[in-house]
Amino acid sequence: MGITLRAGPIAEVVVDVPPVNALTVRGWEELAWTVRRAGDDPETRVVVLRAEGRGFNAGVDIKELRDAEGYEALVGVNRACYAAFAAVYECAVPVIAAVHGHCLGGGVGLAGNADIVVAADDAYFGLPEVDRGALGAATHLARLVPQHLMRAMVYTCRNVTAAELHAFGSVLEVAPRDKLRDAALEVAGQIAAKDPYVIRRAKESLNGIDPVDVKRSYRFEQGFTFELNLMGAGDRHRERFT
Repeated sequence: MGITLRAGPIAEVVVDVPPVNALTVRGWEELAWTVRRAGDDPETRVVVLRAEGRGFNAGVDIKELRDAEGYEALVGVNRACYAAFAAVYECAVPVIAAVHGHCLGGGVGLAGNADIVVAADDAYFGLPEVDRGALGAATHLARLVPQHLMRAMVYTCRNVTAAELHAFGSVLEVAPRDKLRDAALEVAGQIAAKDPYVIRRAKESLNGIDPVDVKRSYRFEQGFTFELNLMGAGDRHRERFT
């Protein structure tokens, strides 16, 4: 359990944090470090980011924030999520997110910053932040769905399915749950067969032409989460949730 790295030309970063893969500050920091470690290995040609258990990722551990005194945990989790999302985006090689079950909050941050998303037929994506008294990861959701749907999802906290994202083109393939890893590894194998130097330059060049600076955009969103907490909305909604 925890966050593990299976090294190799096709590296696998696996999150297994029961019951729902909601991560603490330390968990997000560990995920960031693991993804960076995978990408920094010269033998790695592609990274598959996946999870075990009920779903891909349920975001931050709300109970850790609820039980903490002051704002240290809030600052910690914001920095750690920022680091994890940036690690996926800046990974020196392409990252394939293999998503099953729930992909919520921070999970959208990871999938939205991945280069390719492959999803199980039971996968669904959403941002419940408004119902939790927080904001964030709309930056990454906007990489998965059209602008007006993104806004509706933020305001209403509705989810979208893997099939819907496949129709938009943001999910490359939808596979049965028990075939998800195989589907992700097949796509990874196609990338791994290419010239690794060229692929690394391709990743760097594609990041360089992105129309939105995802790091700065997400950091801007985080500022409103701090405001909501200062005004008491964060505590109010976390208590209601837990």
